[in-house]
Amino acid sequence: MAEDKKTVIVGRGKAVEHAKDPKAALRFLWSYLSRFKLLLLFALFLTLASNTLALVGPELSGKAIDALKGKGMVDFETAFRYAAIMAVFFVVSAALSYGLSLLMRSITQKIIRKMRQDVFDKLMTLPVSYFDTHMAGDIISRISYDIDVINTSLSTDVVQILASTVTIVGSFIMMVKISPILVLVMCVTIPASFLYTKKMTGITRPKFSLRSKRLGEMNGFVEETVGAQKVIQGYAGEPVYVKRFGNINRIAADAYYDADYMNATIGPTVNMVNNLSLCLVTIFGALLYILGRMTLGSVSSFVLYSRKFSGPINEAANIIGELQSALAAAERVNRILSEDVEPADINDAYELQDVKGNVEVKKVDFGYSPEKLILKDFSLKADAGKLIAVVGPTGAGKTTLINLLMRFYDPASGEIRVDGYENKELTRRSLRRSYAMVLQDTWVFGGTIFDNIAYCKKDASMEEVVAAAKAAHIHSFIMHQPEGYNTVLTEDGVNISKGQKQLLTIARAMLLDARMLILDEATSNVDTRTEMHIQSAMEKLMKGKTCFIIAHRLSTIEHADEIIVVDDGRIKERGSHSELMAKRGAYYSLYAAQIE
Repeated sequence: MAEDKKTVIVGRGKAVEHAKDPKAALRFLWSYLSRFKLLLLFALFLTLASNTLALVGPELSGKAIDALKGKGMVDFETAFRYAAIMAVFFVVSAALSYGLSLLMRSITQKIIRKMRQDVFDKLMTLPVSYFDTHMAGDIISRISYDIDVINTSLSTDVVQILASTVTIVGSFIMMVKISPILVLVMCVTIPASFLYTKKMTGITRPKFSLRSKRLGEMNGFVEETVGAQKVIQGYAGEPVYVKRFGNINRIAADAYYDADYMNATIGPTVNMVNNLSLCLVTIFGALLYILGRMTLGSVSSFVLYSRKFSGPINEAANIIGELQSALAAAERVNRILSEDVEPADINDAYELQDVKGNVEVKKVDFGYSPEKLILKDFSLKADAGKLIAVVGPTGAGKTTLINLLMRFYDPASGEIRVDGYENKELTRRSLRRSYAMVLQDTWVFGGTIFDNIAYCKKDASMEEVVAAAKAAHIHSFIMHQPEGYNTVLTEDGVNISKGQKQLLTIARAMLLDARMLILDEATSNVDTRTEMHIQSAMEKLMKGKTCFIIAHRLSTIEHADEIIVVDDGRIKERGSHSELMAKRGAYYSLYAAQIE
């Protein structure tokens, strides 16, 4: 496909990645399988026992056939005895095979549960930059679809491979025992099957890796589209997104078809070679029987063993696609687990306690990519208890400043200090818990209203939660809910309005006893009347605390101790509201534009 040879970007997706080393994927899977060595040894025993008993069947069948004495004379006692033994062996073999299947499913479920937990735990340790550069849909695809693919492969394909290996080796030994000459006949076709299968494995591996990648891209686009339905419909953009999804869906379908098409050719081709082998064995076996070099039962047994020998090879060819898909999935899962975690705190990192709230930013340069700086030579000082407002046009670097204060990112140069300690000298946990945050992007989780407000203070009492809710002017709304504070919110709070979600996050910040506050467009989702109601509560919340406010409504920050006007990553103006208005500069222009 053309897409294999060039970079293709869809939705918010990334460039297609080349297939990784399958040996690394196997080592990754073994790191989980090796935790169950004893159970795997028992599974191997069951495999050997089950398939060994099944392998005795063709030999017993041949002896039963040899009970035919010729001229219609049959030793029925001998024939029935061998048939009965063969039936017992097959029943026991089936029972052991069933037990093996249950055992492998049990092992697999433990592995998959551990793997999913490891991936989720890893996600919790990754830096914010990872989530800024990866689609949510692609991440979800790895923790759900890819791990499901691994689950299916481990629970079925591994059993089949073990059984096939035993059957192939056992059948070969029995064929050599019966007739080495006929084995030489089979040696004409066996290398052809092996070489063809090996070649096709190399062709299909990258195609299955690409297939998994395309699914992640499609999931990411769908996740983005579903979350933006109101905006899409509001701008009548449905045809555009339908067309874009059609293109993404076509690319994904082509990737699926390309992988499955190549895989579909393997089984029939190997089966054809095996049938050719059977024809040769039958012809030469008949000649040996005529020459008196073999009995009819021996020919029959050899033919049955040849089918047992070639059958697993054919089955292995049929599951190559599933194995390649599982390896590709393992690579993608392992890629998350191999990501660099957020850098650890320095060895003697200080636990920030008794926070006063003195914050100083000194000559900071920062960019999300080295070639493009967002903040340039940026400096500010916020004494304890002061309110600093940051204003400026979109893209000026206001939210980037918040990311640096919270140490989601570290500056390329310069430093940020809290109470005299450089950010890197502090533990991230103590630094971040020293701030309370109310962001423009509200977040609530599936749980009760009480749990959502008390999220940052697990030992909060009902009285404290109610007080915070009242201060945020959300108490009345809560009391009108069916279960009050015990009302369960659906995931992401889709059963309440955006403004109500923002009030809940404000109540959450009010409950947290932090000495520093970050308010990033904290009232952007509430109406003007509600905003006026919570201003007094916000003032109480901010009293005596160091506050950083990012606001577009300049009327809400007139009382700030210092207003910083940022443009193109640099501080253009700074001062109080009255001072900046008197300058009649950038701030004055922004303010005048809003009151016109």
